[in-house]
Parts: sequence; structure tokens; C-alpha cells
Amino acid sequence: MAYNHYNPSFFLLLFVTLFLTNNYINQADARHLLEVTLPELPKPELPHLPEIPTLPKPELPEISKPELPTLSIPELPHLPEIPTLPKPEFPEIPKPELPTLPKPEFPKIPTLSKSELPTLPKLEMHVIPKPESPTLPRPKIPRVPKKP
Repeated sequence: MAYNHYNPSFFLLLFVTLFLTNNYINQADARHLLEVTLPELPKPELPHLPEIPTLPKPELPEISKPELPTLSIPELPHLPEIPTLPKPEFPEIPKPELPTLPKPEFPKIPTLSKSELPTLPKLEMHVIPKPESPTLPRPKIPRVPKKP
């Protein structure tokens, strides 16, 4: 059986080719438009329009600004004084005294002696030798001649 498998780069190449040809055609059209000379047409004369009558501005009735009475204490001595309320007296509440509680006595915890752990013998680790890379001679690269 045959498979229809196309390389993705084929589609990319096809897209770029079509894009570039389309751009070239537009540029060619633009060049053609620059070369064409258009004949100058006379400007048409518009007929004179009648003047629009101006309407009189509507006059709004003047409204007087309301005057608020000024409130300042030196200017108004005839105002009655506002009575002050007496401060209420509250009876003194005695501070509550809490009974003292005896401190609880905890039983003594016996101290344990520190037990020593047995010493373990040291494990011998096998050392894996590191691989050595062979030393190669440095290649000689010819120098590029400098311009005088």
C-alpha cells in the first residue's frame, strides 16, 4: 500500500513561495499606479445656499440665591444656652479577688543513665578507579594572513 506522506518542510516552502509571489504582484501594481497620470478634473461649483435664520437665545428667568442665616456664637448672644446634662454617677464596683491556688506538685521523674551504643567496625569501601582520558596533541590551525 502506498502512503500519502508529505514532509512538513514542503508545506512551509509552498507557503513562503505563495506569500512572496503575492507580495511581488502587489508591488508591481503599486508601481503601475505611480506611473499613471490622471487628468485634472475641474472642481464643481456648488450653488449658493440660503442663510439659515438665527434663533434668539432663550432668556432664563433670574432666580435669586437663597440666603442662609449665618450661625456664629458671638453674633447671636440672644440664643438660649443648651442645658448640660449632669454626669451620671455610677457606684464603685469592688475588684474581685480571686483565691490563690496552691501550686501542684509533680512527681519526680527518675533520670536514666546514658547508655552507650556499641561501636561498629568501619566498613571498607572499595575505591573505583577514575577513567583516564587519553591526551591528544593539539591540532595546528593555520593563521589567517592580516591585510597590510
